[in-house]
Amino acid sequence: MGSPKSTGEPKRIAQWIHLKKDRVEEYKQCHAAVWPAVLEQIKDSNIVDYSIFFDASRSVLFASFKYVGTDWDADMAAMAANPKVQEWWSMTDGMQTSPVDGALGSYAASQGAPSWWGQTEEVFRFDG
Repeated sequence: MGSPKSTGEPKRIAQWIHLKKDRVEEYKQCHAAVWPAVLEQIKDSNIVDYSIFFDASRSVLFASFKYVGTDWDADMAAMAANPKVQEWWSMTDGMQTSPVDGALGSYAASQGAPSWWGQTEEVFRFDG
């Protein structure tokens, strides 16, 4: 994913990925008890208002969050350098199938490989 431009307001990001049908319950269980070190790194990397939704009919996960930092590349490098985050990604990547051609995993994406999660474009917004 490219670097979000800082406009002084949060950058809203939405992503999607396939969840393996035989791993749904395991995925839900691990996300019911996310490791504190992972949550702390998400916060330290300036990500807020983070949610993951599941569409059972298509076995698709949809994630949305806001990035409130000013240096996306540095914040994502810090995320990728965290050994607990790497361990988490290794565990959860095994439960997913990427929709992105050539994707190798979350850590590989942080090192320049294609994004593991499919990226989306915001086409409507109402803050009213």
